[in-house]
Amino acid sequence: MTYATLLEDRGFVSVTGPDAEKLLGGLITNEMSVLDAAPALYAALLAPQGKILFDFLVVKTADGFLLDTLRARAGELAKRLAIYKLRAAVEIRDASADFVAGAVWGGAPLLEDGAPSGVQVYADPRFSALGHRVIARAGTTAGDLAAAVGGVEISSDAYHAHRIGLGVPEGGRDFAFGDTFPHEALLDQLNGVSFTKGCFVGQEVVSRMQHRTTVRKRVVTVVADAALPREPVPVAIGTVEIGRLGSVAGSRGLALVRIDRVAEAIRDGIPLTAGGTDVRVEVPSFATFRIEVAA
Repeated sequence: MTYATLLEDRGFVSVTGPDAEKLLGGLITNEMSVLDAAPALYAALLAPQGKILFDFLVVKTADGFLLDTLRARAGELAKRLAIYKLRAAVEIRDASADFVAGAVWGGAPLLEDGAPSGVQVYADPRFSALGHRVIARAGTTAGDLAAAVGGVEISSDAYHAHRIGLGVPEGGRDFAFGDTFPHEALLDQLNGVSFTKGCFVGQEVVSRMQHRTTVRKRVVTVVADAALPREPVPVAIGTVEIGRLGSVAGSRGLALVRIDRVAEAIRDGIPLTAGGTDVRVEVPSFATFRIEVAA
């Protein structure tokens, strides 16, 4: 079964002009050359101190690029990019009023004759199991989208349950902008950072973290035997807070935690809790890191 939904909390920033690719290439965490072989990439714009200010999907279009980001922050992202524009031949604007974002998963979109006019469908560049993302013209409904891709219309909550089940975090839900490093938010695990490209804002800090023996904080999956609180409650060992709960779908959620402290709790047989509910920690299937429990 193929499922389709609109993601109404997503907006877009348009970056066009002869210098658009060069400008983005010098700022964001990923290689723009990825778009030579793929329709989209995942990346972030960092503060000079290496913390994430915005995360987004960069999609190649006929006249430039669209950045799929949080709608509430699209205007801020456009202004931030404009700071670096200087004399570059680039037009940057909040294009959220022109497009809607969607997601399709559970099966391949049925686009035998190509995407309908005004609809762009592409594989999610973070993790293939997420499915596909969609950019459509403003006014497109969830029903229109489902019909276009041969899918069943479903709620955006169902999409987030799917995402949470896979362990894929989203900025603003599972980690705080301005307070989280790319490794902590799993950008290094989700094809969101290039460690071989030239300079980007915050690169030196990110490179140092890459060459550390371990990264202490990560987003992980937490699982309970009952429904988890839907608010961002602390994840704790006893009375000691080691992280905070983010997105939740029933008894599963995502949390940014100190994984070294999780390892200690497992070693010592001390329960972990989220808002007073006992939880277990799981590492997402795509991740290359592990929670190392010392003997």
